[in-house]
Amino acid sequence: MRTTVEVSDDVRARLLELAARKGLKGFSQLVQEALEGYLRELDSENEKVRRAVLLKGAFREKDANTMRGAIRALRREQ
Repeated sequence: MRTTVEVSDDVRARLLELAARKGLKGFSQLVQEALEGYLRELDSENEKVRRAVLLKGAFREKDANTMRGAIRALRREQ
């Protein structure tokens, strides 16, 4: 399916350069692969959230508080 996507001149130049290095005539395949990867990642993140929600109530309060503390500590390190 054809569609129009607006990108900056810099992005277009980089896509054309990458396509040429890969022996492609244009960059449509690169855009397709990038979009598929983005959507897969989004689906994966949504699945992680769905699975986390299913765990609600699965931990004892003490264990849940310990995990919350560990998560907060990890987030501060990033």
